[in-house]
Amino acid sequence: MKIQFRRALLATAALASLSLPALAADMAKGSQMAMAETTVTVGGQSMFPSKTIVQNAVNSADHTTLVAAVKAAGLVDTLNGKGPFTVFAPTNAAFGMLPSGTVETLVKPENKATLTKVLTYHVVAGSYDSVALRSAILAGGGKAVLTTVEGQKLTVTMNGPSNLMLRDAKGGGANITVADVHQSNGVIQVIDHVLMP
Repeated sequence: MKIQFRRALLATAALASLSLPALAADMAKGSQMAMAETTVTVGGQSMFPSKTIVQNAVNSADHTTLVAAVKAAGLVDTLNGKGPFTVFAPTNAAFGMLPSGTVETLVKPENKATLTKVLTYHVVAGSYDSVALRSAILAGGGKAVLTTVEGQKLTVTMNGPSNLMLRDAKGGGANITVADVHQSNGVIQVIDHVLMP
């Protein structure tokens, strides 16, 4: 009985010694994956840095209007592309502040060019997180001027000690309400108003 117990104990110890390095490696790999996938919650859902702008945006309950507009404008493939892009993403509430009927009119097939112009005014080539935006503001003497994919300019300034604010071509403003939502092909900055070229 003692011999059988000793053999079982030795076999268990041998298995444990073989599996510990593998277990440690698996734990380290899982830890690295968890660190690489640090997420930000937008619209009640986690936004994963390993996914593209569109793959994440479709899951946000706060961006259903934006996603519908991107689809109507035929920009899904572009925003799923390599990038990098910075998307200043208005929420549903931001679209709701537009005059009544504006969104419904913009998504009609005959208004695709206008819709594309409005949407691409919210996109800048490059990956501008809040650190990059603040650095550009500092370098620009209190403001940063970004050229959008649409071709016109957006001005970024500080609104208080930490908040970033955008000014559009018409003088309208939008605050970044959720910053630095990193994507595999850029970054999303959630904003509280629709920008107009």
